[in-house]
Amino acid sequence: MFTAEIERALLAGTVDVAVHSAKDLPSETTPGAEIAAVLPRAPMDDVLVSKHAGGLAALQESATIATGSVRRKHQLSWKRPDLEIVDLRGNVPTRLRKLAESDWDAIILARAGLERLGLSPTCKRVNFEGWRFFLEVLPCEIFLPAGGQGIIALQIRSNDRRARAIVDLVNDHETLLCLRAEREFLRLLHGDCNSPVGVLAKIDDGNMKLRAQVFDQALAAPREGTVEGDRADGERLAADLLMQINGV
Repeated sequence: MFTAEIERALLAGTVDVAVHSAKDLPSETTPGAEIAAVLPRAPMDDVLVSKHAGGLAALQESATIATGSVRRKHQLSWKRPDLEIVDLRGNVPTRLRKLAESDWDAIILARAGLERLGLSPTCKRVNFEGWRFFLEVLPCEIFLPAGGQGIIALQIRSNDRRARAIVDLVNDHETLLCLRAEREFLRLLHGDCNSPVGVLAKIDDGNMKLRAQVFDQALAAPREGTVEGDRADGERLAADLLMQINGV
């Protein structure tokens, strides 16, 4: 709802640049608008914020974890089916307050959001409004992030050359290539931020590696796949990855 409202303001000319968390944008591009630039990617990991030390492995059987992400719920159920998982909404401070005031044991948040509020997971534990929480960066091999996680996207009207020239000054080209590959995979899959899908592109020495997890409702374990190729071929790699995961 909120991304659509910002896009309507952009297309109406009320604003000239829309700033989004890339993972919140629908995978289908809105006609007349485009993501013209992105900032360098922040850490894309997920973080367990717990009332107890020791991380995910130390949580007792039937411990309660809250998350608003369908993807994270499936990843948790895959590796810790004994846990009780409940829904969680609100911005980061609101979610931390809900953890403190409830009988939940832990919540899962995006590392980028925590770090932008000055709560670095490298500290292992943090104080927030008088409450103490323990932090664990969850392994990316299991908790593969959502497409676009950690990326701030700058969206403009497609025909606005002036805005394009402005946002190009801050564009991180490699991050934009990665985002396009991740979004193309989600588009082909007909997925979005509400789908139980993790997808991540990384570029090293001009080579792109694209990995994905797709969870099906009937199965605990995801279908997984990885492809590699030239960094400029992200859209083709996305199509190849989907074929691999589907067993085609």
